[in-house]
Amino acid sequence: MPPLPMGGEDHPSFLSVILHRCFITRTFYDRFTTNFRSSLAAVVNCIPYTYHRFAYPVPQYIRLAERLGIFLRCRTSITEGDERYKFWSKAKSQDTCAPSRKHHIAWKMFKLHIIAVLAAAAISPLVHAVSSQAYTWKNVKIGGGGGFVPGIVFNPKEKGLAYARTDIGGAYRLNSDNSWTPLLDFADDARWNYWGADALATDPVDPKRLYIATGMYTNSWDPNNGQILISTDYGASFTASPLPFKVGGNMPGRGMGERLAVDPHSNNILFFGARSGNGLWKSTNFGATWTKVTSFTNTGTFIPDSSDSSGYNSDKIGIAWVTFDSTTGSSGSPTPRIFVGVASKGASNVFASTDAGATWSAVAGQDTTFLPHKGVLSPAENALYVTYSDGAGPYDGTSGAIYKYSLTSSTWTNITPVSGSDLYFGFGGLTVDPQKPGTVMVAALNSWWPEGQIFRSTNGGTTWTPLWAWANYPEMNKYYTYSDSLAPWLGPNYVDGTAGNLQVGWMMEALVIDPFDSNHWLYGTGATIYGGHDLLKWDAATGRNVSISSLADGIEETAILGLISPPSGPTLISAVGDIQGFVHNSLTAAPAHSWTNPEWSTTSDIDFAGNAPSKLVRIGTGDSSQGKQVAFSNDAGATWAQHYGAADNVNGNKVAISADGTAILWRTTSNGIQISNNQATFTQVSSLPAGATIASDKKTNAVFYAANGNTFYRSGDTGATFTAQGTLGSSTSPRKIVVHPTVTGDVWVSTDKGLFHSTNNGASFSAISGVTQAWAIALGAPATSGGYPALFAAADIGGIGIFRSNDAGVNWVKINDAAHGFGSAASAIISGDPRTYGRVYIGTNGRGIFYGDVAGSQPPNTATATSTATSVSSTPSSSIPVTSTRSSTTTTAPSTPTGGTGTAPQYGQCGGNGWTGPTACPSGFTCTVGNEWYSQCIPT
Repeated sequence: MPPLPMGGEDHPSFLSVILHRCFITRTFYDRFTTNFRSSLAAVVNCIPYTYHRFAYPVPQYIRLAERLGIFLRCRTSITEGDERYKFWSKAKSQDTCAPSRKHHIAWKMFKLHIIAVLAAAAISPLVHAVSSQAYTWKNVKIGGGGGFVPGIVFNPKEKGLAYARTDIGGAYRLNSDNSWTPLLDFADDARWNYWGADALATDPVDPKRLYIATGMYTNSWDPNNGQILISTDYGASFTASPLPFKVGGNMPGRGMGERLAVDPHSNNILFFGARSGNGLWKSTNFGATWTKVTSFTNTGTFIPDSSDSSGYNSDKIGIAWVTFDSTTGSSGSPTPRIFVGVASKGASNVFASTDAGATWSAVAGQDTTFLPHKGVLSPAENALYVTYSDGAGPYDGTSGAIYKYSLTSSTWTNITPVSGSDLYFGFGGLTVDPQKPGTVMVAALNSWWPEGQIFRSTNGGTTWTPLWAWANYPEMNKYYTYSDSLAPWLGPNYVDGTAGNLQVGWMMEALVIDPFDSNHWLYGTGATIYGGHDLLKWDAATGRNVSISSLADGIEETAILGLISPPSGPTLISAVGDIQGFVHNSLTAAPAHSWTNPEWSTTSDIDFAGNAPSKLVRIGTGDSSQGKQVAFSNDAGATWAQHYGAADNVNGNKVAISADGTAILWRTTSNGIQISNNQATFTQVSSLPAGATIASDKKTNAVFYAANGNTFYRSGDTGATFTAQGTLGSSTSPRKIVVHPTVTGDVWVSTDKGLFHSTNNGASFSAISGVTQAWAIALGAPATSGGYPALFAAADIGGIGIFRSNDAGVNWVKINDAAHGFGSAASAIISGDPRTYGRVYIGTNGRGIFYGDVAGSQPPNTATATSTATSVSSTPSSSIPVTSTRSSTTTTAPSTPTGGTGTAPQYGQCGGNGWTGPTACPSGFTCTVGNEWYSQCIPT
């Protein structure tokens, strides 16, 4: 009798031997199958009416039973082939199966053998869970930072030590070559809000100590409270001290500060000013624990926009900054005088304590018109400088002031450098030069026209000199030389229509002079860190001119919204928030420019045509002032043209282009899903829900796919109509559809309930076992020429991470490590490289783009994936498998283990680890790999 054939519902690949109470209890079965089902030898199933496919084929165990002389008898049975092999058909609770009495001893031997195999299979997953593979991770260089840098802090004790904080990309440490090292790349899905750095303090006594207040939002967008991250090794490692409230690293007013400060005389003491009316907090044990300073009651009343229902602009900004007066007190004792600025208007907003924070009072004589953004002490002058703006920033502010407070006379002096019609901005950035008392610099928070502005005084604010001044209007005298060599897409190539003509910058809240080098200065903008090393030239009597360069090398602070890696042409193409996007012909050199015609601030998605990879489509999130929000390219992104079939003021958010590049399917932000053929006007697709996830087939020109809820849709008429196909289990939120690059109808869908695969155009799907949920997915170059493409996923497979499968979801390895968490899994964008095996690109929400390669030397694999995909079968579970449960994959050649010569019989074994029999199959049969232990001759 031939072994049971693989394939089909009537003849399952790996039938369970259904022996209800025959040799193993349900409890034993449940224990192993619940936790390790994908690794079990497939021999037991105590669930009536059900066939299962497992990783180990049943026939070899049936043959073992036959060799032991076991004959099964069942009260109710069906017959597969030989009468000796009987299986349950309609199991009832009283039905039993048992070996013939005369074979009782042989049956016991069989039972013990199976249990041993089960245990051996289960032990390995118990110890190892999902295995990991070492990867080398690097940033794809965009250069220049690409995002807002609200804070830069120098350590006053150790030369060259400085840190920068960003609003969505974590924090960085300055290197001696002007580059920066990221410190918070370990932040993973559970700690994604670590990248929102709302305040930073470097210890003035022990420079190794670093503190960062992190948390992303104070509204519902971030459900997590904030924390103070504590490092005792310059940011090489951190411990987290949880806070009982939220921290808003990406909230309004994030450029104010610093809200976190270390006592310069007793560095075990720290103060932190919270948002949302949560007040002032103190730690006396180096940040390990925090208590509220109940005597500080003026917690800030300013709200940017109380009508904002999202909570983003309708929360209190809270406390803006904390500054210790190091001129009071002595080493080893708490500093007596402390200043605190709070976000309030029309009432006192600068407060002081003279008893180390025990009691507080408003500083007399202060101006209450504006919000205090910065409070910086100049010890040599016995003065406190404060910058003010009428808005919280970082985008607003149309007026402001600068005041100097004398610590000796307790008086305020207005030292604002401009007035009248020249004062059309607030002030943010503020710094003093400790080596040159009286030298102070301030930055216009937002001088949107004609240029950003910075002022410098060398006499304590009595007189000022600007970085530029009007000549014969509209001509300007620029007292600086500008360089964007490290990020050429900045400056005149910058995409933002509002800020594109600004070289000096905008959103300038961070401004510092190196306390050990008066020539070295840095300032943060909405797009980069600028600065230079010849600042003293500013003070020249004649011919003053300073060098300004982008000095943000190593900072990659962009939000990536789309990535594609076509099979030919550019290595990578990115859609980026705020700075539009780039063609990356090099992964290690900053691109020269972003796209033009049209120019948008944000590109929300991009796609390429599978049969014509040089044809691209991208979509934007702007309005008609920036042109149509659909653009196409016929030369791989070198040039672009607007799609005039798009309606004005319709924008966002996802797009797919047909395999030949003639049709564009567009999921708009608020106008449903639309289709355009041959550049014609976009029309509504009435057969799809408005929010459906969309994709195009990469081989068949007329085919598009979509998913909504748990329903999958297909169009065979170039997007004109869609019809419902198979279902995606109990999914409620399809997240990504990915299509095999060369096989029509081979489709993957990630959802909130797992990962699903179809090989029949979505007519039916199988869930990949062990994948609890998945977000971004992608296919890349196969491990072997002609093999199935490598599958990458941001998923929960026994824990959330980035995973790769070389065999269409059978086995997985985790490829991110403890040093690379990539932030929020839901925000990850993934693209596999179709030309280099193992290479994957990961776009993040705040740390730009990473590319990963298998650690060690990896020769390029440029083969195109042409494997034959097969169906997937799995059973739902919350287990943590090493391998998922799938059927076999048919190949064009038999497996080649250490087998012998000759030809196997029809349906006979033809391979597997340790197999010594024949590896060839009879004519009309193909050796099909079931798993590493078993291959079988199956009809072709």
